Amino acid sequence: MSLVLLLLSSPGASLDPMREALRGVPDLVPIDGEGCRDLVRQVATHAPDQVVVAAPAADLAEALAGWGGEPPCPVSGVGEMPAGNLLARLMELGLAGWWPDPTALSAGLALDRLRWAREAAVRRELADVKSRFDERKWVDRAKGVLAAARGLDEDEAFRLLRGAAMQAKLKIGDVSRSVIEAATWAEALNQAGQLRMLSQRVVKLAAQHAAGVDVHRTRRLQQACEARAVELLSHLMALRPAGMPGDGPLAAVAATQEAWTMLADALAHRNVPGWLGHVDTLAEVLLSRAEALVETLEATAGRHALQVVNLCGRQRMLSQRLVKEALLAELLGDAERHTRLVPLQQRFESALAELEAAPLSNAEIREALQAARDEWLKLLHGLRSIDRGEGRLALSRASENLLEGFDRLTGLYEHSLHVLMS
Repeated sequence: MSLVLLLLSSPGASLDPMREALRGVPDLVPIDGEGCRDLVRQVATHAPDQVVVAAPAADLAEALAGWGGEPPCPVSGVGEMPAGNLLARLMELGLAGWWPDPTALSAGLALDRLRWAREAAVRRELADVKSRFDERKWVDRAKGVLAAARGLDEDEAFRLLRGAAMQAKLKIGDVSRSVIEAATWAEALNQAGQLRMLSQRVVKLAAQHAAGVDVHRTRRLQQACEARAVELLSHLMALRPAGMPGDGPLAAVAATQEAWTMLADALAHRNVPGWLGHVDTLAEVLLSRAEALVETLEATAGRHALQVVNLCGRQRMLSQRLVKEALLAELLGDAERHTRLVPLQQRFESALAELEAAPLSNAEIREALQAARDEWLKLLHGLRSIDRGEGRLALSRASENLLEGFDRLTGLYEHSLHVLMS
């Protein structure tokens, strides 16, 4: 057995009484004058079976705190008996025993070793029970997510988790936790993508209202958009996925919220010269910050499968942006906005083709993609007759239907097994 003896530096301090009491111990490692200042380092260096410390109790408590209440070996104190509160604190920090009389050390330290071993076994057993309880909670939550997302019953969801754990050679609790984290990140990415879309939709609706297109319905949709933006930002501010490093996503949410506040204030004051152009400028700020938020979430999550959720969510924004630019080009007589329409159409078409060719698919997704393709063709037809009232109405309806379709598609991707089991 090796014993590390630490003695706090003080005039006349000596290790001799302890050396004498432990004379029969063959492997003593005495260290004079160091005290408790580097207890953790000394234990790591010498890897002792037991530690005896001759130092003021307050100093020993400070040193023991470095192990968070679980020292790697028995630690016993020698010296004047500490006061009751301090002694209780030392015991909480894992002290194995305290001996006022050095002559009792030989028998006392053996007792401390037995006490420490018993308490360590209890800690291990408690940790094992806690680990199994936590694993059960993660498994139950993951089964619920899979059952709700894919229409599985509880037994089917459990078999899916167990099979994934066996294939990945992981504990089922770890796989379950990963499913919950994936669902949380996918939901956050979807919601951030909705903010990106709303930045364009509120201006599109404002332009429709100014053009007299379906005025009463447009006003209701505008109010619903504003309420939805507040709801999304509130949810994202509370985002705390497990393992989220730093405050990057939360800072990005705060910046997005700031942009939304400015836009919402501008939307409420219509009687301002150049109002439509002003709200569109603020909407572009919101779009930029919402895009940065999406990128931050995707990068922080580190899950490649989430890219399809982002891609599909961006289609919602493009469907609204395209119609917004077309309406503002007509209302404001802005020729430059006309030049933006073709690149936006190309971006939308390219992403739609990418989604149609993606291996992540099932019958429900394929059906939704076909419906989106049909509404996209109607929207393009509406663009060609935007100079007429019936054309603007057709364009408005097609853009809303397309938005609804991509909302459904984004939800399908968000809850797909590929994303959840990534």
